[in-house]
Amino acid sequence: MSEKTKEILEWVYCVVIALVLAMLFRYFIGTPTIVKQVSMNPTLIQDERLWLNRWGRTTKTLPKRGQIITFEEPAKVTYAASEVDLNNPIAKYEEKNAFQWFVNNFLEIGKRSYIKRVIALPNEQVEIKDGKVYINDEVLEEPYLQHGIVTDASEGFDKFTVPENCVFAMGDNRSHSTDCRAFGCIPLEKIESTVSIRIWPISKWGKVD
Repeated sequence: MSEKTKEILEWVYCVVIALVLAMLFRYFIGTPTIVKQVSMNPTLIQDERLWLNRWGRTTKTLPKRGQIITFEEPAKVTYAASEVDLNNPIAKYEEKNAFQWFVNNFLEIGKRSYIKRVIALPNEQVEIKDGKVYINDEVLEEPYLQHGIVTDASEGFDKFTVPENCVFAMGDNRSHSTDCRAFGCIPLEKIESTVSIRIWPISKWGKVD
């Protein structure tokens, strides 16, 4: 093998190792992202850049109430009234083989994610009525909402208990958010990250509440 060939192979090895390390970091530690929808207005605006913390997925730790999370889009996001099962209010996901899981979750090709705020935790009773959210029969204070925002649950998931290892999440822009009111609670294994900081625009750099 010539010295030139050896040099080329060494560069190829370096590039491959760098790519693998980058993918491992993105999956297990954190990654940047861009806000693409309006469901979290005014907290998060379209085209803002965020840094996502994925350590919670690595350690299998449930997020806290009030944290903003990203999660894998459910296989079914709308239900007819007759399809809503309040006794099992968990979002439905398709089973994936190992290759599909690798492509979707590790390479993140062809995968859609939602960004929402955690409202309720396991074993808490959620009820949405009169434009407000009740947790265990007490009104949830939501200072992050704009004045006059009401919460409607016409999609169907309006009164239920959050199952074990799941969270109930909604967008801050309630009237323009497809969220757990429509498809049910999100299992821990489908939660990808928590929003750590806003990195762009620079004028708004810092922790996101």
